Amino acid sequence: MAIANRAATPTNTAPLTLDQQRAADAWRCAQAQSQSKDYVNLAKGLPALIMNSGLLQVMAFLQEKGSKESQHHCSVVGSDMRAWLHRRFPEVPEDFPGFMKFLMTSVDPSKFQAITAESLAWLRWLRQLAAAVSR
Repeated sequence: MAIANRAATPTNTAPLTLDQQRAADAWRCAQAQSQSKDYVNLAKGLPALIMNSGLLQVMAFLQEKGSKESQHHCSVVGSDMRAWLHRRFPEVPEDFPGFMKFLMTSVDPSKFQAITAESLAWLRWLRQLAAAVSR
């Protein structure tokens, strides 16, 4: 009796884990900015900046700096992070004014902490992948 020699075909249709989703989104963002050393350097420093200053302060910093043409990478990182947070927490607006107003007035402390933790988790992926893509 002959056994058919079939090549194994991947049939993994399981949904992505949250960490895989973070990685995929960070990978997409990193590839879009692969030529920007400024984007990479900013991505590397943002987690520490958030830990020291807070999420709202950092988002305001990115928005203000990004308004200058030479600092455009700041607005791109801020926009990328807000887009991810909107995907994870649909009630969080993606636009800067709505994002800031929501976090200042409409969210309880535990939700704010969860949003900040999610920012840091996503940034862990972005800082690694942006550095890898830019090489």
